[in-house]
Amino acid sequence: MKAVILAGGYGSRISEESHLRPKPMVEIGGRPILWHIMKIFSAYGIDEFIICCGYMQHVIKEYFANYYLYHSDITFDFKKGRGDMIVHSDHTEFWRVSVIDTGLDTMTGGRIKRIAPYLDDGPFLLTYGDGVSDVNISALIDYHKKQGGLLTMTCVHPSIRFGNLNISDDGKVSSFREKSKDEPEWVNAGFMVVEKGMLDYLEDDTTVWERDPIERCAADGKMNAFRHNGFWQCMDTLREKEMLERLWKSGKAPWKVWKD
Repeated sequence: MKAVILAGGYGSRISEESHLRPKPMVEIGGRPILWHIMKIFSAYGIDEFIICCGYMQHVIKEYFANYYLYHSDITFDFKKGRGDMIVHSDHTEFWRVSVIDTGLDTMTGGRIKRIAPYLDDGPFLLTYGDGVSDVNISALIDYHKKQGGLLTMTCVHPSIRFGNLNISDDGKVSSFREKSKDEPEWVNAGFMVVEKGMLDYLEDDTTVWERDPIERCAADGKMNAFRHNGFWQCMDTLREKEMLERLWKSGKAPWKVWKD
């Protein structure tokens, strides 16, 4: 199963960092938060990724193009009149990464529609390029298969405003409402399992994934919620970035579900 990561937005609410690089490339502990998200998936055997890029997409492409340089010990040998590169310790990942330019101003649903040719026939995982969690990906996938439907969304219960879900006792989502000013209950945390049939809900580049597609899927009774009571945190602001940095430096980052 492939994991699709939405990484194309401007990241305007963390402009202190995003004026230099796309938000998914803002670093936590010296590694882009995008890397942390991919390591979460990789811990559960997910090793194929599709990165939906837009704003400053070249930064993401250059990062993976130079991954050996960033994460391995290298000797550059010029003694033979040429620049030979010797990799002493290979710290790269067993990943296959497709970095796709999905347009500068394309909305989230439009980005997903654009990467359709790179998807397999079965379901795929989907999340945002700015949120980390200790959600159990294997349990999420199993729950999706058990429940059926077109979409299973991980939901959390934070004290901030995101898309609100009404969930029945059996896990069915009866409605979805994006970013209400009301007191939130269960909210959209990303880390979704998506059937390819959801692509039928997508129109064009102006389609916002969190609005009409998800709202209609919920109204059609084809959406389920995977309740997660553990850790989840997005990196929307500089304050949140600094909080994640402190957690990482403490050696007790809850989202670090992988082994070194």
